[in-house]
Amino acid sequence: MRIGTADLPLHYGRAPRWLFSRMRALAGKIAEAIVLEHGTKGLLVRLSDPYWFQALGCVLGFDWHSSGLTTTTCGAIKEGIKGEEESLGLFVAGGKGATSRKTPTEIEEWGDRTGIDADRLIYASRAAAKVDSAAIQDGYGIYHHAFFFDRDGNWAVVQQGMNEVTRMARRYHWLSARVSDFVCEPHTAICCDARAPSLNLVARESASAREASVEIARERPIRLVEELDRLKRIELPRRHAVMLSDIDPKRLSRIFLKTYTAQPHGFEELLTTPGVGAKTIRALSLIAELVYGAAPSFTDPARYSFAHGGKDGTPYPVDRETYDRSIGIMAHAIRKAKLGRAEELQALRRLERAFNPPEPPPPADSGPRPPAASG
Repeated sequence: MRIGTADLPLHYGRAPRWLFSRMRALAGKIAEAIVLEHGTKGLLVRLSDPYWFQALGCVLGFDWHSSGLTTTTCGAIKEGIKGEEESLGLFVAGGKGATSRKTPTEIEEWGDRTGIDADRLIYASRAAAKVDSAAIQDGYGIYHHAFFFDRDGNWAVVQQGMNEVTRMARRYHWLSARVSDFVCEPHTAICCDARAPSLNLVARESASAREASVEIARERPIRLVEELDRLKRIELPRRHAVMLSDIDPKRLSRIFLKTYTAQPHGFEELLTTPGVGAKTIRALSLIAELVYGAAPSFTDPARYSFAHGGKDGTPYPVDRETYDRSIGIMAHAIRKAKLGRAEELQALRRLERAFNPPEPPPPADSGPRPPAASG
């Protein structure tokens, strides 16, 4: 499930060539080392963790508080493992802007070459993007989508949306191993520093709104258009004002005809119907509240805040000599590990343990304990 997002100031431009070449090299070696030590699933778990991902971007030398950290770090990993994908068993599709739209094609190409079930992965990629662009309407338009996957069909998504009004970007993370339902609480933690009222149709509290939206989507288009026209004329709670402002009932009629023809059986099927986007979902949720009293959640899904330098000189400018030495150390450790000599990787493991001490042992048994609560 999605386990985190981050809000970052929107920065334009790109990493300098001298820095990105090093980022690519170091990112590739870090990815390779983690796969050697923890397998591809271990790397996917880490990529889905917003704290770990943010730290990786900092290690690579990018600005900790920049939206560019997301796109550049994903690009560095994709370029860093280029040519080694099949030996690692790890593949990356998508990226920023127009490249994000090539994700299904890239997944399909890897499927043809390796025998991986591409259709299932393509569905997961599209569903993740659809949830964060239509089922959660928090003001951020998705413009970056990176899809990481392995031979066994495990996957992780790192995608980012842009809010041109606030000039902020919000990052979304997904992990296949934790997905049980694409449209009900598909996250365990969402990290950001800016929050605002949002239409959150994947909240548990929105269950009745999801069900009602599906029922309404199966109605004749003419009835839906009439209900939206009525919504335009009556007084609604303040939270609906912005949501109604850009809805044109007549233009949505064509999409309503699609949902009526498709007769979706559940909210996930409705959400993934071609042509159904944010405005359609918003309109259906409004009618659901008006007709059925099924109010959706308007709570921003973000729950936590965090702040984790580099290219911008914070806390100090990138030291090229030290950076090159780090790449050399990683490459040397991986080379020796492949030859059966894992001393360097074991040293890195000890360093990891120093930063992640084991949890203290549970207290000694002091008698019988009450039974665990159910539910």
